[in-house]
Amino acid sequence: MSHPELDNPIWSSLNSVHGRLALRSGAVARYLAQYAPFLGVADAQQAHVADLDALVAPDESVYLIGVAPKAPPHWRLDAFRPLAQMICEEPIAVIDGPDVIALTAMHRADVLALTALVYPHYFRERTMDMGRYFGIYQDGRLAAMIGERLGAESAQEMSAICTHPDFLGRGYARRLTAMLTNDTLQQGRLPFLHVSYENPRALKLYEQIGFRLRRDIPFYSLQRAKIAR
Repeated sequence: MSHPELDNPIWSSLNSVHGRLALRSGAVARYLAQYAPFLGVADAQQAHVADLDALVAPDESVYLIGVAPKAPPHWRLDAFRPLAQMICEEPIAVIDGPDVIALTAMHRADVLALTALVYPHYFRERTMDMGRYFGIYQDGRLAAMIGERLGAESAQEMSAICTHPDFLGRGYARRLTAMLTNDTLQQGRLPFLHVSYENPRALKLYEQIGFRLRRDIPFYSLQRAKIAR
């Protein structure tokens, strides 16, 4: 299967599994700010001026993956280096290691502290309410974690895969990724993830455990100019 919904993953997610978290105006949708700084558009052929004005505050920046609108006047659209969009179609061997626990609201402070350290910019106060999150604790500290972010009925993104610097090299990220990937496959959904080419260590890990490149997918920021007074 080609899974075309992954070519516009934010829009696909906001129009399926995350419809309850969406703010909408016409052919534009975005997440509530406390969940994620992501916006999606149905297509790239229009500027969607009125819809964007209705959803994005002056001087606010949002991020888009795959599809971006034409930048309206007084807006700034920046294209970053494309991300590697990777998928896994077969189960992954799970290595031995510490217990994996489900992360809940009682772990929120630990999750926010870890993501602020190693996964800044995109993780917000209620991001972990977008899906299931799992972690490994060692010595009373959150050593590593993984979660679910974007998704559609047929696919689920693995996200916030990170390890505290004090616990690197122990295979925790590999153990977590294998467990959640296999669970997603058992649900009949395709596991996918996005990784920056500036993170070759993560790219190598995902390739080694069984993920493959689906495509290089565009990644943008869109900022609305601040209104002069």
